[in-house]
Amino acid sequence: MTPVGTELADRILGGWLGRIAGNMLGKPVEQGDHWTRDRIDRYLRQAAALPLIDYLPEPAGGSAENDEFELRPEWRQCVRGRIHGSCRDDDVDYAILGLDLLETHGFSFSTEQVGDLWLLRLPYLQTFTAERAAYRNLANGLKPPLTATYENPYQEWIGALIRADVYGWTCPGLPRRAAALARRDAVLSHTGNGVYGAMWAAALISAAFTAPTVRHALDTALTVIPASSRLARTVRRVLTLHETRMTWEDTLSTVAEETAGLGWIHTIPNAAVLTAGLLYGDGDFTRTITLTVRGGLDTDSNGATAGSVAGVLCGAAAVPSQWKDPLEDTVRSAVFGFDGVRISELASRTVALVGAEA
Repeated sequence: MTPVGTELADRILGGWLGRIAGNMLGKPVEQGDHWTRDRIDRYLRQAAALPLIDYLPEPAGGSAENDEFELRPEWRQCVRGRIHGSCRDDDVDYAILGLDLLETHGFSFSTEQVGDLWLLRLPYLQTFTAERAAYRNLANGLKPPLTATYENPYQEWIGALIRADVYGWTCPGLPRRAAALARRDAVLSHTGNGVYGAMWAAALISAAFTAPTVRHALDTALTVIPASSRLARTVRRVLTLHETRMTWEDTLSTVAEETAGLGWIHTIPNAAVLTAGLLYGDGDFTRTITLTVRGGLDTDSNGATAGSVAGVLCGAAAVPSQWKDPLEDTVRSAVFGFDGVRISELASRTVALVGAEA
């Protein structure tokens, strides 16, 4: 049964809080070719922070200049004890932009309207990889689907997947509708598994509102993408390894070998890390986001999506205080008109869209 009223509002707020907290957790180590799973755990062991139950600890001596453990420049805004509201990141900007899209154009929005809103609301230098290629193509007068294919080598990277949450939040218990909306957004900049990743993530978040377990949500999400796609095969592979009671570490090592060469921002290996984090986290919010980030690759994007799913599953009231209190109900954003917006306001505006007609 789809939650209604105060329960629905709590679950959607949980999704927003989870996305932002997971993003903040992963942001200091978002450089997958340097911050491998092994290096992340060595950093945590050095700081006596395993098991990880809070945001990342700051570097020893308060300096990140050690080449082996050099964090991203934004680390001072994202480590435990230093967080005062969320720092700006595209993983949160696109959730905000998706909300603005639905408020402005409704659920019948077109792919062209997604592009128009990017040009209106989103600074070019705050876009990356496939989104930057599509933005450049839009500015040069190209229309979808050419915006996704012209001089864009990033068509199957993770960018469309990180834009999908709002479609799941606004379509609770309606995974196919959520996936269809995410596809309409994704084809502006992506093709193939890049589009399937967005559809899968939107359906996963939608299914989390009604699924009895995270495994049920993952199974449901697989039904909206082609069974023969590499994304579906990779997700099923992680599910199978988990069923054999293989450890989280060995599961990730096995799948990493099978997806080697795709790069740390590609949809396929990141979906594997995300699926493993969700399965081995087993509905526990802290365990889910910490395992996902410890899995490496695109840590802030994976942490954000895992947090969104886990937050919907448990609701905002059950998100542990060490994750939500430092956010101070505040979001920094590059989306014009939204910098400093309250997380609670974003959630309330999302709730208002649920059940709206296409």
